[in-house]
Amino acid sequence: MKILNWITFILVVIGGLNWGLIGIADLNIVSSIFGEGTLTGIIYDLVGLSAIYMLIFGGKMMAEKQ
Repeated sequence: MKILNWITFILVVIGGLNWGLIGIADLNIVSSIFGEGTLTGIIYDLVGLSAIYMLIFGGKMMAEKQ
């Protein structure tokens, strides 16, 4: 379970940084690396699912750390 927590955390951070770069510099790193195809859509889906996972289980993860 800890591996899944780390993977979702990393994906949420990547998504946040990507959105920050889109807002600040109009630069989309994900589509620059992977193009505008299906793979980019899958990555966005994984980032979104990771955010939902963090919303549901993030509090439990924080409580376990303390």
